Amino acid sequence: MKYNIAIIKGDGIGPEIVDEALKVLNSIGEKFGHEFCFTEVLAGGAAIDQTGENLPLETIEVCKASDAVLLGAVGGPKWDSLPGQKRPEKALLAIRKELNLYANIRPAVMFKELKESCPIKDEIIGEGIDIVIVRELTGGIYFGERNTHGDYAYDKMEYKKAEIERIARRAFEIAAKRNRKVTSVDKSNVLDTSRLWRKTVEEVAEEYRDIRLNHMYVDNAAMQLVINPKQFDVILTGNMFGDIISDEASMITGSIGMLPSASLGDNNFGMYEPIHGSAPDIAGQNKANPIATILSAAMMLRYTLGLEKEADVVEKAVQKTLEEGYRTADIAKGHEKVLGTREIGKRIVEFID
Repeated sequence: MKYNIAIIKGDGIGPEIVDEALKVLNSIGEKFGHEFCFTEVLAGGAAIDQTGENLPLETIEVCKASDAVLLGAVGGPKWDSLPGQKRPEKALLAIRKELNLYANIRPAVMFKELKESCPIKDEIIGEGIDIVIVRELTGGIYFGERNTHGDYAYDKMEYKKAEIERIARRAFEIAAKRNRKVTSVDKSNVLDTSRLWRKTVEEVAEEYRDIRLNHMYVDNAAMQLVINPKQFDVILTGNMFGDIISDEASMITGSIGMLPSASLGDNNFGMYEPIHGSAPDIAGQNKANPIATILSAAMMLRYTLGLEKEADVVEKAVQKTLEEGYRTADIAKGHEKVLGTREIGKRIVEFID
């Protein structure tokens, strides 16, 4: 089977970590008889340097014509002086909107081999943490009207019922394949948008009567993630709350360098990327951890391409690499088998083969 994948390597460590994910996908292709055709396009700082725009029209067109998109990371201090809409990071908001990627799926899974990196006590995390955060990605305050008038500024948060319905259904469908529990996070004691959110989620829940639904205010959810993270299965929330909660969840697993993400639209079309940034301080030094990007490629195999078995093989190869004690420096914690970006990628490919 042939699959067309748009590749956005981006800035900083982006090209290095994406290169390792491409090696993994090629290995999967050889093992299972698939053909992955990669088309590289520009976004972020690299696009600004070459075209003057953070998201060229060609990039959008190639992405729309592809089966999926794999992204590294964008941004860096080189472009910090640019005005807001011109900055590299704005390319991510724009491409999500252009591709209608309304559902951000972020697994927060703690590998048992990295348990010593978790900042939470053993008696709280037990055998580990396995949470999926489903964040609405194209609405809310990040896409609302905003303006600044001298000493006054405002940002408008708004949601339509249809936007809430479609992200809620995505969360319930994911929960149906897991532990059948959805925790909807809002601030309905204060915000009208959250009151509409809660009412709509409850209506959607009527379609999924075998799945438990409970509600939690966002401030309490932030505390509960630290106090009792094992109570969560699937967390459903809006754009801004999801941005904050998912970053918190990533840190309690022990390493932001290990966690992938998917941004999905209709018909499971998706863009896949690690949740960490471009880390320009270590770019080009063969130090970056490529595992989050490789796991993002595994999510692409599963969610968009429907290659469940192939995704399992990638994830098991990552697990085996960690079991054998191989680490990049960010997750080493005293381990002697510290490898560089390319060497970790090579180990994972070897375990796939």
